[in-house]
Amino acid sequence: MTVSAPAAVGTPTANPSDAPSLPTHGFLTRLPDMNETPRYYWEDFQVGETHALGEVTVDREEVLAFARRYDPQPFHLDEEAGRQSHFGGLVASGWHTASMVMRLMVDSYLSQSASLGSPGVDNLRWLRPVRPGDRLRATRTTLEARASASRPGMGLVKSRWEVFNQEDERVMTMEGMGMFGRRPTGGAP
Repeated sequence: MTVSAPAAVGTPTANPSDAPSLPTHGFLTRLPDMNETPRYYWEDFQVGETHALGEVTVDREEVLAFARRYDPQPFHLDEEAGRQSHFGGLVASGWHTASMVMRLMVDSYLSQSASLGSPGVDNLRWLRPVRPGDRLRATRTTLEARASASRPGMGLVKSRWEVFNQEDERVMTMEGMGMFGRRPTGGAP
């Protein structure tokens, strides 16, 4: 099963079936409908709550493809170079790990929310190497939720994401802010 990827900026696609396809690997199987009523608004993010985001298995070919395209360091590209490095084997780029977690975030809640984007991520830490075959799971904890002082229809949510491998070892953490629309007056809770 595949998901149609949007055409590159400035490259119109006359026929949606001409758009390149991406493997889903157990992820979202359709693009979000921007006309659907969001399931989650700013008011739904309660400080202290932790939610599971799902799991993903790290695919060797994806590790290599990501490294070739975005982070071509030897220990991400070649088994032997990885073995000769302090990692002792091929490892995924930390940026690849962060991208896989981003996909879990989109599939588990962002695509169903009144998300307005993010002003950024803080405290991104790669704590252990991530290797092909690893099974990663991620959680999100709400640290802070406050209404925007300048935009009444928006709230800010500070979250901490933690990523664990199949051995329950923490491999990555990050904190960041998300901007979410507030529930319209008279809307269902």
